Amino acid sequence: MKVYNKLIRDKIPQIIEDSGKKAIIEKVSGPEYLDLLNAKLGEELQEYLDSQKVEELADLVEVVYAILDYKGVSRQEFEDIRKQKVEERGAFRNKLLLKEVSDS
Repeated sequence: MKVYNKLIRDKIPQIIEDSGKKAIIEKVSGPEYLDLLNAKLGEELQEYLDSQKVEELADLVEVVYAILDYKGVSRQEFEDIRKQKVEERGAFRNKLLLKEVSDS
């Protein structure tokens, strides 16, 4: 038996069952759910950093969407916030590296 104790996508229990195995699942909520989402965010980020695959970025975004849902923020509100930040601070299109800042 392998122990995971991590947040999974909604269809994973059925996929496990269809493979002839049995999964023990617990439904979580509240702050525990947010803690697990935050851990999943880190996990998905590390998977992307290790693989550099676009599919891993999709997983990362899916976790971000789940966090937004938990916080009651719509995707449109999130996109508006993102656009506002681009308007105020720019994006990363110019590929700028800040080397140092001096007082003078």
